[in-house]
Amino acid sequence: MKSKLQKTLEKKSKVITAELMPPRGGSPVRSLKIAQLLKDKVHAVNITDGSRAVMRMCSLAMSKLLLENGIEPVMQISCRDRNKIALQSDILGANALGIKNILCITGDSVKSGDQQNTKAVHEFESVRLLKQIQDFNKGIDPTFGELSDKKTFIFPGAAADPSCRNKKSLNNRIRKKKEAGARFIQTQMVMEKENLIDFCEKIANPLEIPVIAGVFLLKSYKNALFINKYVPGANIPENILNRLKDAKNPLDEGIQIASEQARDFINIANGIHLMAIKAENLIPEILERANINLEY
Repeated sequence: MKSKLQKTLEKKSKVITAELMPPRGGSPVRSLKIAQLLKDKVHAVNITDGSRAVMRMCSLAMSKLLLENGIEPVMQISCRDRNKIALQSDILGANALGIKNILCITGDSVKSGDQQNTKAVHEFESVRLLKQIQDFNKGIDPTFGELSDKKTFIFPGAAADPSCRNKKSLNNRIRKKKEAGARFIQTQMVMEKENLIDFCEKIANPLEIPVIAGVFLLKSYKNALFINKYVPGANIPENILNRLKDAKNPLDEGIQIASEQARDFINIANGIHLMAIKAENLIPEILERANINLEY
């Protein structure tokens, strides 16, 4: 009943995951082609859910399509767009479809998206969503006491930002997520390994929760400046900005930076999570340069 991701983490082997945004349209063809490139390179593919408050195909549908193509998904669920009944339904639906890994997030502000007149829901946030999955895994119905078919078999995870400057708040938040049932942490982009070392040694390791560290592909100096300005929590340091600015081939330099980070981070954390927005086809090259292969 366990997912490949869960088995790998429990064996203390290094985990590799990658992020894939669903299409902004009704056809999954392009996304599935990219997923096939990742199939033998990663343990699981994370499907985003309305990332940056932009309309895309739902994570539930895309996750099921990955399963049908022999690729294990990590289904992301954002609390921003659904009330608790809808969130509960999605969790039960994922379980019925054989989707075992769910990453619980609160969700980006609608103000960061392209439909800013949208009304956010936020009846749940990530901790309450984790608690709901924990209850379902115990067979607890929120109204009638016991689920009709006993329990679900979801392996829930949570997000974190190791670069957060308020370490006390970060520690408290991760502790609450662990208590609510989080079984792994998948981080946002990490640009300085010292932040990851500090996060793992002082927060995650004492809580005995595995960390999958975020590696983000920067495609150019302009791209990095944009991320620093518009992505909450992003803080790309000067040395990386200068490498991109001075590079004759900025994209190639970005791949090199990501491969160096991947090689460093996988030895610090329990694994790495690769993010290459609109360039997911380059993830295999990042892994090849880093000389990182799947472990089971």
